[in-house]
Amino acid sequence: MGPEPVVADRIADPLADPLADLIAFQQADAAFPSGSFAFSNGIEGLAAQEPGFGEADLARAVAAALDFRWAGTDRVALVLAHRAGAAALPRLSAIDAAVEAASLAEPMRTGSRRNGASLLAAHARLGTPGAAAMRAAVREGALHGHLATVQGALWRGLGLPEDKTASMAGYGFAAGLTSAAVRLGLVGAIEAQRVLSGALPRIARILGRPVAEPEGDDIGLTGFTPLIEIAAMRQAQAELRLFAN
Repeated sequence: MGPEPVVADRIADPLADPLADLIAFQQADAAFPSGSFAFSNGIEGLAAQEPGFGEADLARAVAAALDFRWAGTDRVALVLAHRAGAAALPRLSAIDAAVEAASLAEPMRTGSRRNGASLLAAHARLGTPGAAAMRAAVREGALHGHLATVQGALWRGLGLPEDKTASMAGYGFAAGLTSAAVRLGLVGAIEAQRVLSGALPRIARILGRPVAEPEGDDIGLTGFTPLIEIAAMRQAQAELRLFAN
């Protein structure tokens, strides 16, 4: 028999909050097999077209990605998916379709799907509630399986509250950008941590904005990062690249 999956009712007791924190640490850990290490979310493309790309450039890219992509697209989709839960597949399908429509650049769109698929595969093997059904829905074409949708639904299945889920996703988004820059040799570890530290207050401000529940399936997601998306599309045609996007 495999290990007992962690389910929501095990952390429903307020006295068990430390367990919720530990589960959050596990899910946000870079060692968790989510597949995110394969995606730079446009950083590789930006560096390829900007000679001398360094710490200041990275800080600007992270700020732009958080303000004009994550805040109005990924964060909103994640929160709505968390409220729906993995069992509400028709609702998740509508949320996922909105992410698909808001992801204009093909490399970013494909990367989000692939990252979501990797996360689903890991959670299905771990026995996370709802993961197997969502994975089957992706295979059948009922879901695109974008990362934000998958994160929101699965982390609710682990019993994590909405605010903690959004915090994890925001931190993971920014940390993924800075770690990609380190792996590309654009900045060192200390410079990357400086950029990440500078992004934390920005993430906190974004998290303070309420996410309104839309009426029906009319889900409006907003995002505008043309320089990052153009760089990602150009890099997708490169003969040599380290990341999938």
